Amino acid sequence: MTIPLDSAAKLLGLLASGELTARQATQASLDRIAATDPEVGAFTFVNTEAALAAADSIDQRRRDGQPLGALAGVPIAVKDVLCTTDMPTTCSSRMLEKHMSPYDATVVARLRAADAVIVGKTNMDEFAMGASTETSAFGKTTNPWNPSLTPGGSSGGAAACVAAGDVPLSLGSDTGGSIRQPAAFCGITGLKPTYGRVSRYGLIAFASSLDQVGPMAFDAVDCATLLNAIAGVDASDSTSLPVETPDFTAGLDRIEGELRIGIVKHHLEAEGLDPEVRQAVDDAIEVFRDAGAKIVEVELPHSDYWVPTYYVIAPSEASSNLSRYDGAHYGHRSPVAASEAGDRGPLVATYCRSRGEAFGAEVKRRIMIGMYALSAGYGDKYYVKALQVRRLIRQDFDSAFQNVDLLLGPVTPTPPFAMGEKIDDPLQMYLCDLFTVGANLAGIPALSMPGGLTSNNLPIGIQLQAPPLQEAKLLQAAAAFQRATDWHTKRPL
Repeated sequence: MTIPLDSAAKLLGLLASGELTARQATQASLDRIAATDPEVGAFTFVNTEAALAAADSIDQRRRDGQPLGALAGVPIAVKDVLCTTDMPTTCSSRMLEKHMSPYDATVVARLRAADAVIVGKTNMDEFAMGASTETSAFGKTTNPWNPSLTPGGSSGGAAACVAAGDVPLSLGSDTGGSIRQPAAFCGITGLKPTYGRVSRYGLIAFASSLDQVGPMAFDAVDCATLLNAIAGVDASDSTSLPVETPDFTAGLDRIEGELRIGIVKHHLEAEGLDPEVRQAVDDAIEVFRDAGAKIVEVELPHSDYWVPTYYVIAPSEASSNLSRYDGAHYGHRSPVAASEAGDRGPLVATYCRSRGEAFGAEVKRRIMIGMYALSAGYGDKYYVKALQVRRLIRQDFDSAFQNVDLLLGPVTPTPPFAMGEKIDDPLQMYLCDLFTVGANLAGIPALSMPGGLTSNNLPIGIQLQAPPLQEAKLLQAAAAFQRATDWHTKRPL
């Protein structure tokens, strides 16, 4: 029997019927990782023994008739920015190369409670700073569709392991598009929930007011199943929203009432938007129109300020969050003797050497930008001004959603780009976030789904955005699109 590692729904059906055991599913996943990862490089750690032990426990409890969780026996991978007690948590950085967390992130604990089998941790841009998974200290991740191309970032490993058929589900994190952009590049579905819908406890912080954990899978149904397992209020996270969590899998076979979809024409005329990406968006508009949706042009007047606003706020928060990695408390330490320290003294010299050795170039760049934006005399000029513009951006979305239910547009300006193409040009790399950072600044949910293939057989993603806490509407629309198209069924050759 061919084990369907590209579909959690199919796996759950086979597991429930007894046609498949959790150990068989887990072993198939581990075998697939062993076959694909030497080229793809999606994983920083594979937890073979613990995964098989968890699978055996699930099988035994199933035989004994004991209750099981909603994801019982399904292999899953988690981004290496989420704390785990049984695997290193490194953020793909030398700074945390040997770090073992004393606790599980809330989302990891909820996966374990749902009886998912966590097979490993996935590669990422160092401390989630990047858009190509090329800044990892432990090697690059390649795109399963073409190994000369990037899988996107920073959740490139989390996207690539799904696209490669290693696991049907993975968890990523999204600070400015880091779930949606790699999902688009790898031809899968990825959802950034509303800020506060999913707990950030145990998510190592990049930019605390922007970070959010979300599901990645080939289709909207599997994303909804995974979101069910991880969403909900958490007393350990003060930013977790105390709201009722719906069943996100309910109603995926239909859309209630007429769907109004907004199109931001300005985005479709943006400089640098690839013609094939534009065509895929136009085709998606027609799919929704044919399904009975009403298409409405809307404006987001401050969208030109999304990227500059983001690249003030995110580095500012990062410079603060990463100040804890000083070589004294935990992480990489490179001590300096008093005789070597000079006028700085051994403590400051140890700070400098430890951080200089352990942080990569992109992390250093963002720390420096953030420290400058927060420095005396410049905080009001840059950081406070960026916060004021952020409020205007949220107001733009609020106004648009008075007239439409969802917004539809591109995820990225281009299809997947070549390894090394942008790594030495930070500005071009930052512009990869052109269409995604707005949702993080506004705190709204947004989803990327496969919407086409280029003439070179590379995936193109389509983005849907919704008002706060309307993930169910997003998933219903995505499921409707996927019933009408087959782009989500395409796999790397």
